[in-house]
Amino acid sequence: MTAHHGAALAHARTADPASMGTVAIVGLGYVGLPTALSLHHAGAAVVGIDISAARIRGIRRGIVDLTASDHERLGRATADSDRFTLTRSADAIAAADAVIVCVPTPIDDHHVPDLRALAAATRAVCRHARRGQTIILTSTAYVGSTRQLLVEPLRARGLEPGRDVCVAFSPERIDPANVAFPQELVPRVIGATSERCAERAEAVIGLVAPTTTRVSSPEAAEMTKLYENVFRAVNISLANELADACRELSLSPREVIDAAATKPFGFMPFRPGPGVGGHCIPCDPHYLMWQLRARQVHMPLVERAMTAIALRPAQVVDRAADVISNERTRGLAGARILVVGVSYKPGVADVRESSALVLIATLRRRGAEVFYYDPLVPVVETASGPLISVAGPPDPAEYDLVIAHTVHPGHDHGFLADAWPLLDCTYSLEGRRIEL
Repeated sequence: MTAHHGAALAHARTADPASMGTVAIVGLGYVGLPTALSLHHAGAAVVGIDISAARIRGIRRGIVDLTASDHERLGRATADSDRFTLTRSADAIAAADAVIVCVPTPIDDHHVPDLRALAAATRAVCRHARRGQTIILTSTAYVGSTRQLLVEPLRARGLEPGRDVCVAFSPERIDPANVAFPQELVPRVIGATSERCAERAEAVIGLVAPTTTRVSSPEAAEMTKLYENVFRAVNISLANELADACRELSLSPREVIDAAATKPFGFMPFRPGPGVGGHCIPCDPHYLMWQLRARQVHMPLVERAMTAIALRPAQVVDRAADVISNERTRGLAGARILVVGVSYKPGVADVRESSALVLIATLRRRGAEVFYYDPLVPVVETASGPLISVAGPPDPAEYDLVIAHTVHPGHDHGFLADAWPLLDCTYSLEGRRIEL
């Protein structure tokens, strides 16, 4: 790739599905399943591989968290047994012409990358790889992961990347529940180990992306993805600080952000909230900081932003204590509190890394009796056992405080109009409420 001199090169979508053969998707989670459905919709033959029997059963039954359009695609795909198959067996990798790895890359309780799923998936891919395949990693990880987990093991097997097989990294850019930007409208970045590998990867990714941009190496593409989510984390932390400053000065952060967003250059609006969750922002920056700490390099701005994000749910609890102390003398102790919405973002049933779980646990530690209502999440697992959503619509009069954490579109939250005190952590509600 040295001919590019490190410059990013954009390419329009020109891929021909008929020339792809079979594409294997390793991991059928929030990235893998929509990717499999998009490839099938584009005309490719797809085999989806996941180690979880429960996940495959859920996909076959349509009991999965997808947008309405992807649910329609799922119905068509599962009815097309000739071009869409599901299996738990990694042996299916060997028969595929292209392989896309889409497994989760979380962090542990100490913010250290948990690479078990990624390591297992890439081992399986390398074990079953054959000459002529194109192998694309999409899971976010540390810089150098593609080379360490794919290129070197393949070479050790006698499969030389760029000659016998093609290897590339193309970070996923799926935003769950975002119907305005399905992946067919989102450009993709590709970093490969050779020009030929870039072309082959581009032919595959081009089936599900409007354009692709080549960078000089897998490492450049890996850093691109980390930078994207570091950028978001820092700006979300800033938006939270701005909201706190506005409250201190008796201003509406929503009004200020909306006004600033009228500037057509040099500004991008980020919204404050009760914390962040999901698969990206709470995790991805830690992959970069973890890697750099091993080199005794620190990122003070990013580190502070991630610390502030982690502490945000505790700030919500402190604010709740202030609000409720105006209504009852015992504060949080013994208070009945309803948390509205526990998923990490509106429109999804995903509670991974959700700040609502930290919020509930912290409220309980401070003596509150906590309930929740979420039409998309009937049960959540907590350290003290499962917690079941109250039946909706709940009666706000039964609680000493209502905290709006996540408000799902398309669901009736009219009961919040009668809630008082109502702590609005979404900064989006109208009427009588107290902003975080």
